[in-house]
Amino acid sequence: MSSYLDQINWNESGLVPVIAQDASTKRVLNHAWANKEAVRLAVEEQRAVYWSRSRQKLWRKGEQSGNVQKLVEVYMDCDNDTLCYVVEQVGGIACHTGRESCFYFKLEDGNWQEIDPVIKDPADMYQSA
Repeated sequence: MSSYLDQINWNESGLVPVIAQDASTKRVLNHAWANKEAVRLAVEEQRAVYWSRSRQKLWRKGEQSGNVQKLVEVYMDCDNDTLCYVVEQVGGIACHTGRESCFYFKLEDGNWQEIDPVIKDPADMYQSA
């Protein structure tokens, strides 16, 4: 019997895209990438764990900012190549810009408009970074 990890269709870099969705509001919070170890740790630790392509290392959402994503459920799409983490977003901030969601630009009349306010100044969230 294969592991749930073996059933994921990893890309050529060994990664899978992950969408994080708020468990209560259903709002899409962020997109990130995960490797096999990140998904395994997320399930074990019941918190969002991703793979940082820029830093080439695992990162636990909120490890510096305190805005942890507690894992509620994990879904996989029909092609087995995308995951969705349904999360409880601690502190109500998912974006490194201090907003609720990373998806805060909305296309209106052919222009991208910022629709979410900054909840917390990023400088205050990443003082130790």
